[in-house]
This record gives sequence, C-alpha cells and structure tokens, in this order.
Amino acid sequence: MKLALANIRKSKSATASLFIFILVAALLLNIGLMVITQINPFFDSKVEQLNDPHAAIMMHQESYDPTYCDFIANYPGVTETEAEKIIAMDIAKFKYGTGALSNSAIIFNADAERKIGPLNLIEKLNALSSEDIFVPYSFKTSGAYELGDPFTITYLDKDYSYRIGGFFETTMMGTNNMGVMKFMLPEDSFDELAEELDASSEGMILSAVLEDLTQSSQLEKEFMENYQQTIEETSSYIWGLNVELVKSVNTLTINIVATLLVAFAIIIVLVSLIVIKYRISNSIEDGMTNIGVLKAIGYTSRQILSSMILQFSLIALCGSVGGIALSYVLMPFFGGIISTLSGLIWVQRFDLQTNLICIVIVAFCVLIVALLSAFRVKKILPVAALRGGIQTHNFKKNNLPLDKAKGGLHFLLAIKSLLANAKQNMMILLIISALTFASVFSLVLYYNIASDKSAFVDLFGAEPANVYIAVMPDEDPYKLLDDIEQMDAVRKVNLLDMIETKIDGQTVYTNVADNYSRLESNMVYEGRQPKHDNEISISWVVSDLIDKKIGDTVEVTYGNETKNYLVTGLSQSMSYSGTIAGLTMEGIRQLQSGYKGTTLYVYLDGITNKDFIERVQDDYGNRIVEAIDIDENIESQTGIYTAAVFAVVMMVLIITVLVVAMILYLVIKTMIIKRKKEFGILKALGFSTVQLMNQISISFLPVIVAGVIIGGLLGLYFTNPMLSVLLSTAGVKSLEFIIHPTIVLMICAGILILAYIVSMLVSGRIKKISAYGLITE
Repeated sequence: MKLALANIRKSKSATASLFIFILVAALLLNIGLMVITQINPFFDSKVEQLNDPHAAIMMHQESYDPTYCDFIANYPGVTETEAEKIIAMDIAKFKYGTGALSNSAIIFNADAERKIGPLNLIEKLNALSSEDIFVPYSFKTSGAYELGDPFTITYLDKDYSYRIGGFFETTMMGTNNMGVMKFMLPEDSFDELAEELDASSEGMILSAVLEDLTQSSQLEKEFMENYQQTIEETSSYIWGLNVELVKSVNTLTINIVATLLVAFAIIIVLVSLIVIKYRISNSIEDGMTNIGVLKAIGYTSRQILSSMILQFSLIALCGSVGGIALSYVLMPFFGGIISTLSGLIWVQRFDLQTNLICIVIVAFCVLIVALLSAFRVKKILPVAALRGGIQTHNFKKNNLPLDKAKGGLHFLLAIKSLLANAKQNMMILLIISALTFASVFSLVLYYNIASDKSAFVDLFGAEPANVYIAVMPDEDPYKLLDDIEQMDAVRKVNLLDMIETKIDGQTVYTNVADNYSRLESNMVYEGRQPKHDNEISISWVVSDLIDKKIGDTVEVTYGNETKNYLVTGLSQSMSYSGTIAGLTMEGIRQLQSGYKGTTLYVYLDGITNKDFIERVQDDYGNRIVEAIDIDENIESQTGIYTAAVFAVVMMVLIITVLVVAMILYLVIKTMIIKRKKEFGILKALGFSTVQLMNQISISFLPVIVAGVIIGGLLGLYFTNPMLSVLLSTAGVKSLEFIIHPTIVLMICAGILILAYIVSMLVSGRIKKISAYGLITE
C-alpha cells in the first residue's frame, strides 16, 4: 500500500488523467446501463401508477354493441373493463414543437367518472374554466407549450380554440409517434364540441386492464379476429392499441440513445486500458533502478507487482465510484431526454445492482491489464535492474543517421523521435482511431436526423411526398388523381394506402400501391417490390415469424377472403414493430374486388405546400377529406429525436476533445521529463524553444494523421453496418444513411488541428529547460 501510494504521489498528473478517463467511462456506462435496465420496468410501473388501460379498442358509436364489452370482460386474465363515449377526430391538426402536426385525436370528457385512465393532472392552472383543455405531458416536454398557452385544433377545415389548463401523464396515446393522441375537455366544452361536430365523430372506447399486461396484444388480436369485419361493415374505422406495442415504440429511441452511451463508454474504457498499459510499461522502464534497489533490500517480485496492481486498482475504484456518483448528478438531464421521448416524468431511483456491475466491469478490466502489463517485473533480476535494465548490451540500430539521411534537421530529429517510441505511438494511433470513428459515427447520425432526413424517414416507411390527401369514400380516387396531376407545379401523384391484413395468421400492416417504381422510398433491401397481382413483399421480421423467404408462397387474408401470394422481396421498417408488407392494387383486389384506394401522395415542384393545399381545397374541397403538409408533419415529429441525438453528439465531441488533449498532455509531459537532458543540450547547441516545440509536434503528426485516416475510413465504411446492428431489434436490416466525405474530412481535420494545438501548448514546458539549469541541478 505504501509503495502504491508513493507511486501515485510521484505521478500526480498521470494519475489525475487516468482518474478522469475512468470517471468518464464509468459515468457513461452507468447511465447507459441504468436506462437500459430501468426503462421497461419504469414504463410498466407508470402503467400501474396511472391505472392506464393495457388494451384499448376505439370504434364509431353506431357500431358499438354491449357484447363487445362482455367479450373483453370475460377474456381470461381481464380484471377491469370500461366503455366510454369519446369524440374521435380521424385527422386533426395542431401546432406541435416547431411545426404543425396532423394526427388522430381522441377527446374525453374530463368530468366523467372512470376507473381506467383517470385524469391525474401533474400541472394545472389555479383558476380553471370551461374553455380549458387538458393535454398530455409531451406537449410540454417536446411540444413547446406552457400552462395558459392558447391551443387550437383544426378539424375538417374548422378551428376549435382552447387554453392549456393542465398537463397529464398517460402511457397510452400520450406521444405523437403512435398516430393518435389523447385530450380531455370539461363536460360543458365536451358536450358543446360533440353537438357542433357531425355524427361521424361520435365514438366509443373499450378499455381493459389485465393481470398480465404482456397478454394485451393477444387480447387485441382476438378481439379484432372476432369483430373487426362486423364493425367495418357498419363503420369507417376501428382502432386498437395495446400497451406492449406502445412500450416498444416509446422506448425504442431511448434504448438506442442508451446503447450509444454504453458503446462510447466501452471506447473510453479501452482508451483507459491502453493508457494503463503504457503507464505501467513506462514506469517499469523509468523506475528500473528503483525496482533493482527494492529487490536488493528484500522486496519480492510479488510485493512490487502487487504495489503496481494496487496503484491502478485504487485509481480505477476511485474513478468508478466518482463516475457513478456523477451519473446521479447528471441523470436529471438524461431524465429530461427520456421525458421528451416518452411524455412521462422520469423518476430516478438508486440502482445498487447496476452500480456494482459497472464498478466490477471497469475494475476487472483494469486489474487484468495491470496484471499482464506488470508481470514482466518478476523476470527482472536485481543486478540487471540496477544497471538500468541492460543485460549485456543494448545497442539499437540507428535507422536514421543524421549524416546520411536527406531532409531538414528539425524534420529528421522529429522522425527519429517517432521511430524511437513505437509502443507509445501505437497507443496514440489506436486511441485517435477509436475517437475519430466515434466522432464520425455520432455526427453522421445527427446529420441524418437533423439535416437531411430522407434516409431516416425511409426507416419508418414514410413516402417522402409533399402533401397527403385523404379521398372521400364515395369519390373515384383515380379520377381525382388525374385531375390533381394536371395542376401546375405538381410533379406526380401516387395512390398509396396502408391496410391491415393477416399473413399466415400474423397481423401485418400492408402497403397497397399501383406502381412501386413510381414511389421515392424503397423499403425492400433484398429482391424487389411486387409487380403482379399474385406477388407480395414482406419484412424480414414477418419472414422470421412465419419462416418464409423469397420464392415461397404465403396465405394472405383480408376480410373473408384468403389467397396465396408469391414473396418477391424482403423489406424493413421501424414502424409497426417491423411487421409490414406490400401488395399491388390489383393484388388487393384479388381479396376485395371493389377496393379502390383512399390516399393520394402529391409531389410538388415550384410551389409551397401551404399554397398548394389552399388551391386543392378551393378546387376539390368537396372531393377530399383532408390535405396534410407531409414536410411540416415530419419536421414536427422528428424534432424530439433531433434533440436527443444532439445531446449524445455533443457529449461525444466534448469527451473526444478532452481525451485527445489529456492523452497528448500525458505523453508529451512524460517525453519531456525523460528527454530533459537531451533538450537542454539541444538548447545549448542553439535550438530555440519554438524549434523544439515544432519537433515534438511533428514527431506526433504521422501517428495522428494515420489515426484520423483509419478512424475516418472506419466511420465511412462501418457506420451504416454498426447502426444496422443497433437498430436490428427495431426492424432495420440494412441501413443506408447519407455519409458525406466532407463531414468525415472536417472531423479528421478538426482532430488534427486540435492535436497540433494541444501538442504545441504542452510542449511549451520546454521553455523552462536550460543548459545552465541542468548543470546546477
């Protein structure tokens, strides 16, 4: 212990830098592990705390039959059921974040008595009125609303204005990524709105709570199998939600962010291990004489070895505990990100098990590396150690004799220094490569979510048109398509629907299009989209579920009809948990001969979306249900992801700058101490401080250049494969994010400039070295 503490006191700056590395690694690792392990229990506990439904079925009021409620009440494991009147707006529009969001809206009577999903306001105005509306908490965390703000819902081209009276938490229909959001109005306002709207907005919701919430998806599935067709014959809609689906969608991005933190923590741990190996090797070489003295006076190799292992184990233990303590300080910041993504208040709890796992992982890695690196102490004989490690002779070949080599003197001296420190340079190369790759990876991710969103939007299977038009049920969509395509500034129009089918017994969300080659998004990564009426594409998730590949036939059921289709392609999507498929319009007519489509996607050129929507409503308002600005919708929906990823990117970049600066500080400081006499002699010969500083900087330049090139190439070619692995659980198989070489070059150039500036600043310590000082010491 005394030897270990003496070594720590002797190298304070090196100890401090290593402590910071381990602290940062433990911080990121602990936050990532806590989020990954706690997010599912957190969501489940919120469901229980709020007494939210585990499954919810929404339908038109005229379609409701009391037997539906009886079916749910008698379903095995159901403990509570409730049926309630609602106002259902199939396509409502409201301001959300930086843009306008078009979504389905379900409005409840706030004053009605209910056991399932009661109104529990977490914030509310002191004086409430009948003009108030209560909205999910996500409207505050990501929608940029505050108490008392005006709130307008636009439905069927009419505005309904209210005031934000309060925010409530809800796990079901609380965020904008499920396609439907929940609102509550006081009874008077609810009745007034119900009277003002037509009968098509009158709805019913059936809610159920089960003993085992994991059975919620099965309950929804069996209800749909029994009643969906009957309800659709008398009504235009039936929606179903279950808590397992909602949880997987709401926690997806959170888990991705947490996984990125863990991955970067692993990189920092590896950097720490490389530094430890370097420090131990360096301390053995520099302290060779001391080791000889210790062995000569009776210390055994095991005692000296133990002191070195203890030295780094103490640093690792203190750094880990410090990182874990700091993680709880920073957790509210990450809790804010979780609240933004989930619309739920994150309450951090102390997680001793995860903390201990984090400490054990870091300490074990440090222990193993320290043991392997310091083991050579046992082989050193006292007499050899007292001679400075020289056994018989130690005359290395001079690979760059100054009298024969060509080039400037400063350059040649820098290259000699480079060749003389191969192990040190290998350490720097590995660290710079890893940090460059991490920086490229995070910036590419941010660019594709915040700047050019096309590849990110493709992951969700969204068609990147400009305007979405819902066609009236009695209207001929092909006639309307032809008419709109003739309008000025319209580039093209596509008919594209999303319906629910069953494929070999599995519920699958199926795209229906006339011609997939006209679409601008292609979710198929292997094979092709269907062209003929007997073909279908399925996602790889569906493929795994039903054990069918390209070339196999599958049974597709829609309504009462079932037909066989040939699988022509495998697709991917993060929507609907990856359970998607694709049929042609002629293909769906094999199952329903009268199917004609309901949705048009319009692509514009030379006109703003807003102006076009006004024109199309003026010209064809009686033939369409709604026209939606897709670009504005995407901007509003992706805003929450942008904020979360930006936080991760900034953390990665800050830590990269910190690590590069500290590594170069550690290495250059060690070099100056070891070569103090040499630098003093060079100064006596006439070399200036600036010349020697440039020599040091140039000696690191080839290694750093090689590191950023390797890291940049890894980022260029392996970012998409790594992201594909990270997102595989969300339904992604093959990712094609845009990677601009310019971004990679900018990161590489930035790290190079940073390294040069840091090396020049640290090399400034040479200024204090003088020939006179060395003589008088």
